[in-house]
Amino acid sequence: MQDALAMTYLWLKAGHIIFVVFWLAGLFMLPRQMIYLHPAAKDSAESALWAKRMELLRKVILTPSIIVVWVLGLLLAQTLGAWGEGWLHAKLLLVAALSGFHGYLVAQSKKMAAGERPLSEKQLRMIGEIPGVLLALIVILVVVKPF
Repeated sequence: MQDALAMTYLWLKAGHIIFVVFWLAGLFMLPRQMIYLHPAAKDSAESALWAKRMELLRKVILTPSIIVVWVLGLLLAQTLGAWGEGWLHAKLLLVAALSGFHGYLVAQSKKMAAGERPLSEKQLRMIGEIPGVLLALIVILVVVKPF
């Protein structure tokens, strides 16, 4: 029985890590695609191409990945019995912030696909760094478990 639980944990962990990588890759790519779209004229072929690419990124990578990350992450926490651990609470807070950032990026990318330019190229470059900072903090919490 113990072996089955250990194997389940390892498969959950592997799946969680794989989909975190997919999700973060998408969160790094979306602002970059928005930067490429930025100078394109509203109804140009280039604008339509970048809008389609952003839509595919959202539908094929970002949305499925965030769902799988949350499901597997919560199952891992349950399997570990880690609900009372301070590091898990901090991690969940940061993952919730990253999820909110995901939603913000999706909303901004849809506005840009519609022809609006709510953010400057410089702002897009700056916010493109947010996932990396949050990822570093989350990894430290999970590996070091400082509290």
